[in-house]
Amino acid sequence: MQLLFTAYAYYGLFEDVNVVQVYKCLSDELRLRILNLLQEGPLCVCHLVEILDCDQVKMSKQLRYMKELGVVEGERQAQWMVYRLADPDGELLTENLKCLQDCAAEELCFGQDLQKRAGVIERLRAEPSGCSSALLAQQTSTCC
Repeated sequence: MQLLFTAYAYYGLFEDVNVVQVYKCLSDELRLRILNLLQEGPLCVCHLVEILDCDQVKMSKQLRYMKELGVVEGERQAQWMVYRLADPDGELLTENLKCLQDCAAEELCFGQDLQKRAGVIERLRAEPSGCSSALLAQQTSTCC
């Protein structure tokens, strides 16, 4: 059973969005950490695995789940999959991603993940290999 809600235009929060699915997506720590990293720019699965110290199978499962919900997009670059945040379809997801960004500064693991991300990007710039050329061309953040 799919629960669809349509909010009054006055609130403007969501329109025909599966609210339960959005909050299920945001209720997992690993998925929140992935979203936190992707807010800084796209990353290859191999780098997400490295930064979050997670096995590739678990990472791929989480990314597939988020892709099905329309939260992330994946693009094949030769043999690598590069993921980025998708343009959210609804205000509900957009507002929750803004909240995540605000909370990231307060949650220790989010800050540590961003530091590891910066280190990975720096290493790739110094020693390009594999997926690095495609990945570095897509970086939008100035923090790395």
